[in-house]
Amino acid sequence: MPANFSRRQFLGAAAGAGALARLRAEVAGPQTPPLIFPQEIKTRSTVAIVKGDQRRKNITDALAAIDHQIRPAMKGKKYIAIKVNNVSTVNQLAATHADAIFGILDYLLPRVKMPVIIAESSAGDTMTGFKNFKYTEIAKASGTRKVSLLDLNAEAKYQIIPLIDFDLHLQPVRLAARLLDPDAFIISSGILKTHNTVVATLSVKNMVLGAPLHSAPKETPKWNDKRKYHTGIRQTHYNMLLTAQKVRPHWGVAVLDGFEGMEGNGPASGTPVASRIAIASTDFIAADRVGVECMGINPAWPGYLNYCGQLGLGNYDIGKIDVIGEKIAAVQKKYQMHQDIERELEWMGEMKDLPPKLG
Repeated sequence: MPANFSRRQFLGAAAGAGALARLRAEVAGPQTPPLIFPQEIKTRSTVAIVKGDQRRKNITDALAAIDHQIRPAMKGKKYIAIKVNNVSTVNQLAATHADAIFGILDYLLPRVKMPVIIAESSAGDTMTGFKNFKYTEIAKASGTRKVSLLDLNAEAKYQIIPLIDFDLHLQPVRLAARLLDPDAFIISSGILKTHNTVVATLSVKNMVLGAPLHSAPKETPKWNDKRKYHTGIRQTHYNMLLTAQKVRPHWGVAVLDGFEGMEGNGPASGTPVASRIAIASTDFIAADRVGVECMGINPAWPGYLNYCGQLGLGNYDIGKIDVIGEKIAAVQKKYQMHQDIERELEWMGEMKDLPPKLG
C-alpha cells in the first residue's frame, strides 16, 4: 500500500464498487464514492465452460479450449505442480477426484515433457488422502512419465508472511515454498463448493488455504498455521487477500471440477449437486467469478474474491470476462448455501465493536 494511501481511504475503497457497494448500501445506508485501485486490470480474461457426462473429458476439453493461453505461460518452467484440494482426507465429494487429475494429465502429457507433481498440504494427513482418493494409482498409471506425489507439510519448506489475528495484531504464517517456486507451473485443481466461513471455495481458496502448512506427521510439538486464517469473519477475508497477493505471481491455470459440486454445509459436509461442468482459465479470479455465477451465488458475497478483484489480482468484473463454450445461464444451478450464511455475510456490514472515535 503506498505511503500516501491513508487507512480511511483504504477502508473506503474496501467498502467496494459495483454490486458490492450497492448491496452494502441496502444494508448500511449511503456509501462514500468508491475509490479505484491503481492495479485495476485493463485487459479482458477468458474462461472456458464445458458440460458433459464424463468428468475426465470435461476437464481435458476445458483446458484444451484455452490451450493458446496456457502454452505461453508454461515457457521457461521446469516442472508442473497440480495443487489438489483435500480439505477432507475421507470424503471424496469434498476432495479433488482422481478422474479430474487424469483429465489434467490427458491435456498435459501429449504437450509437455516436464515432470508433474501432485501436491497438497491437507488439513489432515496428506498421504492418507492420497491413498483414499487413489492418487497413488495415478502415479503408477503414468508409466514412463514422471508423475509423483508430494506432501507439502512433510517437505516442510516455507516462506513467512504476516497476517492479522482477531485483535488485528500481526502474526506470522508459513506458506509452502513449492507454491512460490518460479520454476513451477502451478495448476489449481479445485471444486465448486459452498463454504462455512467465506461463502464459496473454488480455485483461489484452494491455493490460498492450501499454502499454509502444519507440522509434519511425526513432528513435535504440533502446530497448524491454517488455523491462523480462521480469526474472525472479516479477518479471514483480509488474510486470504494477503496470501493471494503473495502467491498470485506463481499461478498458472485454474481448473474447477463441477461435475459433482457441493452445496449446503461445505466445504466438507455438504451434499452433491450434479452440475456436470468443468471451468478453466489462466485468470484464477475470473474462473472463480464464473464459478460463483454457475452456482447461482451473489458475486458480492465472497469478500476475498471481491478484494482480489479490487486489487487487480484478476478480473472479477463479469463485463471483462469472455466466456467460451457453454453459456453461464445454460449451466447455472442455484446451490443451497451453508446454514450459517447470514452470519458469514456480516463481514459486509458495519463493525459494532469499534471504540469511540479518537483524534
